[in-house]
Amino acid sequence: MDPAEGARTFRTSGAAYDRFMGRYSRPLARLFADAAGVAVGQTALDVGCGPGALTTELVERLGIDAVAAVDPSPDFLAACIERHPGVDVRAGRAEEIPFETARFDAALAQLVVHFVTDAPAAMSEMTRVVRAEGVVAACIWDSEGGMQMLRRFWEAAVAVDPAAPEEVRVVRFGGAGELATLFDEAGLVEVEESVLTVETTYQGFDELWSGFLEGVGPAGAYLVGLPDDHRAAIHDAMFRQVGSPAGPFGLSGTARCAVGRTATHSRRP
Repeated sequence: MDPAEGARTFRTSGAAYDRFMGRYSRPLARLFADAAGVAVGQTALDVGCGPGALTTELVERLGIDAVAAVDPSPDFLAACIERHPGVDVRAGRAEEIPFETARFDAALAQLVVHFVTDAPAAMSEMTRVVRAEGVVAACIWDSEGGMQMLRRFWEAAVAVDPAAPEEVRVVRFGGAGELATLFDEAGLVEVEESVLTVETTYQGFDELWSGFLEGVGPAGAYLVGLPDDHRAAIHDAMFRQVGSPAGPFGLSGTARCAVGRTATHSRRP
């Protein structure tokens, strides 16, 4: 899927995103901030903040005045601003971050880099806004099936329609070593890659399915664009994919995470 097209599928309300992905992105934010070493006394930027799952975690650790956020979606920006009054939240793309050079101790992008049009440019911008020896970090769902919710959906979709786009099999930078390579090519040092796994529980299959019907992300956008009979067939196939649950059941999500530091003598424009 074209990155710009994928990003457009997230032009939805913060509440809809929360129901679909927030149950994963909130616990992921805690693990991600830990991996990046975010601690009291730092300043941090949430790149591609969405409705603010990671922003919330950063505010809890650093305080309102130490956190800023940026996102291109007006709906997500409105949700993030409403949830975090006092945080410097600005409209902008990862490729053109609207903050000054060397402003932050850390810049973090959660579930974002694979959707940017120009990933090297986004990495350059994240590096630019971080001080020398500061932290740049990113995480993306593992492309080898680590995000069970999306994997099960696309398996069901392809079983019904072999021409369906298999999103999780083409996620950029979601394979082992791919994020680290992107970081190395951006000139970051001390790059380390890890995996972060979170779990969630659904009270029943209808709770899971209703998230897709919100039309969020490539999976939701694909589903709501289908005729009713086609959509019903995917519903039944996915129900079988997750084990035909009669009650509560759990799914997990594993993300690839890379953390690096800007060089001591970072090149600044």
